[in-house]
Amino acid sequence: MDVNLTVNGSVHHLTIDVRMALLDVLRERLGLTGTKKGCDQGQCGACTVLIDGRRVLSCLVLAAAVEGGVTTIEGLSGEGAPLHPMQDAFLQCDAFQCGYCTPGQILSAIACVTEGHAGSEHEIREYMSGNLCRCAAYPNIVKAILQAKAKMQATAEDV
Repeated sequence: MDVNLTVNGSVHHLTIDVRMALLDVLRERLGLTGTKKGCDQGQCGACTVLIDGRRVLSCLVLAAAVEGGVTTIEGLSGEGAPLHPMQDAFLQCDAFQCGYCTPGQILSAIACVTEGHAGSEHEIREYMSGNLCRCAAYPNIVKAILQAKAKMQATAEDV
């Protein structure tokens, strides 16, 4: 099937098998390997991307059914551009260890803030519960989200 996928602001014209998951198209066809394949069953959150700002488990979405713009970790900041506030907060708060889950954690964290679910540590933990970290960096992830929240809201107000 011929599809047009808008990924990180660029339109990609592809011919794909209708059974291909968005995750596989991103990694195998577009070379965007920042989105990780974890469980391939929608249980770990490693494959989280944003579609029009909404968090989605890309292993569960057929690429042929995607409508809207996809943002992957590679699309948050361009080469030479400043880091997204969430990326910066993850670095400053040491919110990762092995880093495998970090792209999905960051994209889910951005959605957590923009959805209005970052009002407290408890709420953040609840709305981030679909993103697993084997290294148990959870306390620092929560700190990073709280830190980035203020910057993200200030940036949104400036727009």
